[in-house]
Parts: sequence; structure tokens; C-alpha cells
Amino acid sequence: MFHFSLESRTDRARSGVFHTPHGPVETPQFMPVGTLASVKALDPDDLHRLGASMILANAYHLRLRPGDDLVRTMGGLHRFMQWDGPILTDSGGFQVFSLEGLRRIEESGVEFRSHIDGSLQQFTPESVMRIERNLGADVIMQFDHVVPGQSPHDLAQVAMERSLRWLDRCKVEFDRLQDEDPDAPTPVQALFPIVQGGIHADLRQASARGIKSAGDWVGYGIGGLSVGEAKPDMYAMLDVVDLELPEDRPRYLMGVGFPEDLVEGVARGVDLFDCVAPTRMGRTGAFFTTTGRRSIKNAQWRLDPSPLEESCTCVACARFSKAYIRHLFITEEILGLRLLSLHNVHFLVALMRDARAAIQDGSFAGWSRDWLARYHSRTTSS
Repeated sequence: MFHFSLESRTDRARSGVFHTPHGPVETPQFMPVGTLASVKALDPDDLHRLGASMILANAYHLRLRPGDDLVRTMGGLHRFMQWDGPILTDSGGFQVFSLEGLRRIEESGVEFRSHIDGSLQQFTPESVMRIERNLGADVIMQFDHVVPGQSPHDLAQVAMERSLRWLDRCKVEFDRLQDEDPDAPTPVQALFPIVQGGIHADLRQASARGIKSAGDWVGYGIGGLSVGEAKPDMYAMLDVVDLELPEDRPRYLMGVGFPEDLVEGVARGVDLFDCVAPTRMGRTGAFFTTTGRRSIKNAQWRLDPSPLEESCTCVACARFSKAYIRHLFITEEILGLRLLSLHNVHFLVALMRDARAAIQDGSFAGWSRDWLARYHSRTTSS
């Protein structure tokens, strides 16, 4: 039911197809984030039209609102949000560990206060597996211990080793649920482990090797990056992990979604990406172009009849001018937020589609070099 077909590669960049119970995912692929079972400002038809094939939702947020039991009663995430493609759920590890001052970490799990109402909650590897079972995503992530990107070696080692121990517990509960809960919204799921280790090469190697020895996995997550460390450090860790993970399984770089990072990640063997950045930025007036990021609020667009990006085929660029979209933001019309969110998500999905084509025709090295040079060529902050 789950299978990864590796089609072609240029150096370490790979194109393939990840087959899931809800359909195939061509890789490399950017997954729009629907934290609360909704990609903000977009509906499933929008996502299909712009070419998205897999989306992400979050176990932490959905546990608190509306509750994973409710989602299961409503038929699971696919039926609840009317998305018929594959879904991945993040375990909530990052969200829980970002609640500095509101949580207590123990070997058994994490006790924390809800950011919504202050109620006392507890996540354990076992409870997270049950939450993700109820939500019914195709791919579910292990519960892991996340630390800031620049954490010292000793702290990163504690988190990495705890993540490995928690992975063992996740797997036991995951296997039990697969056997004993056949009526779940998605009966057959895939559990992805998460490589941790901060910016320390020896810890990343130890994490990947420990994960491989713990089971035969459908795919692998790479976590704990883009959380405060410098970009060269993140790229260096991807180089390390690429050498350690099996080539015949998909690799998912968690929480990374700026255009340059996607291109650099693909060059280092990454297949799947996700990030809230495109919709979050869209809601604040920022939009992607092939020559860098721009702000629609800038006065220079007030009389500009051109689209956000001349070469873009999204609905926003096909129909509306910068001048009009700027007007929407200045007057606080909701349509402006929606159009920029749509453009930004489309931009990243299309970028990965172009990367895939370049890998398949053998031109990825030149394509990525030219793309990055053009993207970083901007000399103004407009």
C-alpha cells in the first residue's frame, strides 16, 4: 500500500513517486500546511488546482480543538475537511516543546498547559499514536524531543537519545493499533521516525543509525532544523543525513519552506517539505518571486498593472494586478490575504515541479545554480 519508486537522480537530487492509500505523490513535493484541518484562506479545490498532492495537519492543535475524538467521529481528516489526497500529521513535538515555561519534560512524556485555556495536558509516545490514529492521516510522525537549533552538544544528545527511546514506544503502540483498531478512518498508516541531533554531525549520524536499527520504515523525517540555526549549518546536517538514510525511501524535511531552502534541500536528497511560511507571509503582505521576496504594501506597486510574478500561472497572477492586490491590503479586504496565500503556495508547489523536471532531464545542477543566483540577485528590500 505504501511504496516509494525512485525514478531518476542528478547527483544527490532525486525524483520519484511516493504511493499512499489516498493516491500517489510525485517528489520532490512541497506539502501545504493545514494546521487545524484547513490551509488558511484556501479550500481543497484551490489546492487541487494549484497542483498540491499531499498536505499536512497538526496533532497538537487538533487534539486541543476540536479534539481527535470528534475528528474520528466525523470520519477522519479526509472526510472532515473534504480533502481526498494524502495527509501527513505532525506529532506536535515541536509545538509542545516550544511552550517554554508551560511544560515539564519527563521520560514518560511531556506535561503542558494548553496555550488556549491553560488546561493541563499530557502527551506521551503512546497517547500521540492514539491521537494520530484517530485523525486518520496516511503518514504519521513519531513523538520526538525537539530542542533549539543552536543547542549545545550535551542538550542535543539528551533530546536525540530520548527521541530514539520514544520511537521504540511509538512503534509498539503503532503496531498494536494497526492490529487492534481496524475501524480507524485510515486502517493502514505509515509511521515515520525523525532524525534529531541538532547541528552536531556525530549526533545526526547516531540518530539515523539508531533509527535504522529500530525497524524497517516506510520513510524518514528530518527534524530539529530551521529552528534558529544558521542556514549553512542546516545544509551541512542535510549532507550528513543524506549519507546515512536508505536511498529507496522518501525523506521529509520538517518545517522548511522558504524557496532557497527547498532548492538546497532537493540538492541534498530531500523529497518532501512543509512549512506555514507561504500562508503566514501571505497574510502579512509578503509574496514570493523568482528574484526574491517582496511586500505588496510597498508604495511602488500603487499604479503597477503587472501581476505579482510575470511567469506565474496561479489564479492571482492570471487575473489581478499588483495595484489591485495592494489596494486590497491597504483597505484590509480579506481577498488580499487569500490571493497572496494562494500565490505563495502555488509558487512553492510549482518550484518543486520545476525541480522534478530538471532532475528528470539531467539539468538540475545548472537549473538550481541559475535559480539560486537569480533569487539571491535582489539588491533592494522592496
